[in-house]
Amino acid sequence: MPSASAIVQRYARFIASPLRRVLAYLTVASALIAAPALAQLPVGGYLGPDPVEEEVEDSIEEEVESRVEQDVEQITEQNIQEEIEQNIEETVEETIDTKVEGSVEEIVAETVETQVEDDVEQRVAGSVEDVVESNVEEQVAERVESGVEDSVEADVESTVAEAVEDSVEAGVEDAVAEAVEDSVASGVEEQVADSVESTVEEGVEGAVEDAVEDSVESRVAATVEERLENHIEGIVEDLESDLEMDESRILREQWLVMAEPSVFEELGKQGYLFDTVTELPGLGLRLAEVAAPSSFDITQVRRGVLDVVGKDRADVDLNHIYTAGAPVASEGEGLPPRSVMAVPGDLDSLRFKVGMIDSRVDTSHPALSNSRIQARSFARDGIDTPVFHGTAIASIIAGNADDYRGLAPNAELFSASVFELDGERGEIASTVSLIRALDWLMSSGVDVVNISLAGPPNRLLETALRRAVGRDVIIMAAAGNGGPVAKPMYPAAYPSVVAITAVDDRNQVFRLANRGDYLALAAPGVDLRHALSGGGYGASSGTSFAVPFAVTAAARQKHLSPGEDIITRLLRDALDLGPPGRDDIYGYGLLTLGADASS
Repeated sequence: MPSASAIVQRYARFIASPLRRVLAYLTVASALIAAPALAQLPVGGYLGPDPVEEEVEDSIEEEVESRVEQDVEQITEQNIQEEIEQNIEETVEETIDTKVEGSVEEIVAETVETQVEDDVEQRVAGSVEDVVESNVEEQVAERVESGVEDSVEADVESTVAEAVEDSVEAGVEDAVAEAVEDSVASGVEEQVADSVESTVEEGVEGAVEDAVEDSVESRVAATVEERLENHIEGIVEDLESDLEMDESRILREQWLVMAEPSVFEELGKQGYLFDTVTELPGLGLRLAEVAAPSSFDITQVRRGVLDVVGKDRADVDLNHIYTAGAPVASEGEGLPPRSVMAVPGDLDSLRFKVGMIDSRVDTSHPALSNSRIQARSFARDGIDTPVFHGTAIASIIAGNADDYRGLAPNAELFSASVFELDGERGEIASTVSLIRALDWLMSSGVDVVNISLAGPPNRLLETALRRAVGRDVIIMAAAGNGGPVAKPMYPAAYPSVVAITAVDDRNQVFRLANRGDYLALAAPGVDLRHALSGGGYGASSGTSFAVPFAVTAAARQKHLSPGEDIITRLLRDALDLGPPGRDDIYGYGLLTLGADASS
């Protein structure tokens, strides 16, 4: 073993930098097991060159020469390891407590919770890489590798590694802190601790570089993703805004906000004022209407509201217009509903609740005067309201007369009237009337809702329908009568809604029916006999007239098999039409009204 003087001389050249002095002291500590000078050497702090050199040359050398030769050879390998671990641990703890004052841990703890700011990308690319590669690699890798390999043998490698685990943090703090400061210290403590146990060079270099790269890469990825998402959302919203501003599909100069009541309290604190506010207890929401200036931009309004309350906490959109499915009048008396599909006998006595959103119903008609119908209007006051379409649909569902019977004559029908007569656009309904109607049906406890209208997509309506379905209410709507190449119509095209198309008595699709991947089922809807408002009967064709068959089947199945996935069962029991499997013409096929609950 080399003499103490030789050891001191060998490591005197490392004392020029703080990190080198740390490693020099640690190496000397491996040889000077019982040296009292060890307790006087702080680990991890910085000493000026003059005091250190005096200590090393004057004090340590004398102690080394007098003690190393006498004691080192007498101490066993086990005692060396135990005493080194104890002395280094005590020295490191005392020094860190008094001199470092928990700075590394505080920096790491603080910076773990902070995100790398935008300027870190530029500073890391230059300063961190330069500092890490030049200072750490040159100061640690080169000297430590030669020093440890020459002086510290295999019996103290693990001890040095454990001691350097804490000491390197102080060295790294001095080398990196000025360039990286608070931004890139994230993860240094864990990275260095894990890596330095194998080799000091890999520990320092790997920990710092990994921490910086991980932090920067994650931040850059998150930033790029966020900017890309915002950019895409902006494009989509601009496109949607163009569609929304179709003058024929909106009530001019009016926009809507729908959210939970707590959200409106936040908006109120930010100065938002609303003209009309409607509580929606059945949906657990609140609906506000706002008269807009002539120059308003719905996209900007939406962004402003969401900036206040946060994304996905409120829906902002225009007050869109929806039209009743324009029926095609048929010649002759038409086909009674019960003649076009096998009807189970229990439908004459089953009592379930069916909701209907349509026009007003002529409840005085002989086919409906004995039916169990509760009606309520959600059209604007003082506006003329149509009665033809609602009367026809109600009779197919719940007609109860000797000369005309609907599919479920004993059902309780909740009729929500939403249409009003417009001189230019005919029978129209607004988003506000639809949502208010749906809320009433939810409060009434209906099992299924029949919707026979179509229009553009609307965020508020979509959310309201999704909430209804989430509360175990089945929504079924007409696919639309726009023709084979027409665009999808809403609400039928929403994922939460079951879209129904129409077929004739030969199971051929109605010639004007919409087509698309949103279609679910087909049902009779061509040349159907129905009640006419004011008395008498007529016959019509359209996807609207097919929806009552699906609604009746769903309500019956739900009544007989509560808790069952009704939609899945109806799709499974459908009779496949057209190309094998689901297709854009017939969906999953022809509805089976009489599917037995036990099959």
